Amino acid sequence: MHLFYTPDIDGEKYILSEEESKHCIKVLRLETGHEVHLIDGRGGFYRCEIIRADIKRCEVRCIEKKENYGKRNFHLHIAIAPTKNIERMEWFLEKCTEIGIDEITPLLCDHSERKIIKPDRLEKVIVSAMKQSLKAYRPVLNPLTEFQTFIAKERNGVKYIAHCEEGDKKRLDEVYSPESNATILIGPEGDFSKKEILSAFSHRFIPITLGESRLRTETAGIVACHSINFINRI
Repeated sequence: MHLFYTPDIDGEKYILSEEESKHCIKVLRLETGHEVHLIDGRGGFYRCEIIRADIKRCEVRCIEKKENYGKRNFHLHIAIAPTKNIERMEWFLEKCTEIGIDEITPLLCDHSERKIIKPDRLEKVIVSAMKQSLKAYRPVLNPLTEFQTFIAKERNGVKYIAHCEEGDKKRLDEVYSPESNATILIGPEGDFSKKEILSAFSHRFIPITLGESRLRTETAGIVACHSINFINRI
């Protein structure tokens, strides 16, 4: 299946972007009459036919459209401190998009080693993973947000914080109910500060453990993402 991301599609006919046109015609060597599929990132999944095989302006005609393709009955939001090595953050975004995630917020924490991100590059990773995994919904990538600002905002669903401090912590499968919206905080390499943990508690975030092993930031994010999806059997 040849899949292309077309966020602005509207109507029966559509012209692929120059980048997607080049990939379609020059790389994949598709021709007039060949079938392709488009996704708009909002749940639209389109079956189309190439009607003009132009390397810069490939035009297609939509044959069939499916609404809410792959729609989930829960919302997963992971707020995570970007890793010092940005490639590890990109790996997290790629794998969680493939597994299934709805929203990501990069967090600026007391122990953060990375305080600047380039969202354009991260968005490209998300789009690529979305196409690879045949997802019709594009995960939302929010701007880098300070920890205290993030936790102070009201959110729909249950809120969790995964931290490494000693204390009474439950596994996700012990506290999360299927089909519930969830927000999960994942800290930086040096973990959340004690101040941040206590502040999260005061904003009704539930402490959780992701297992006995001490996980890297990006691994913890992926484990949390997979756990929620597994509990929902996605």
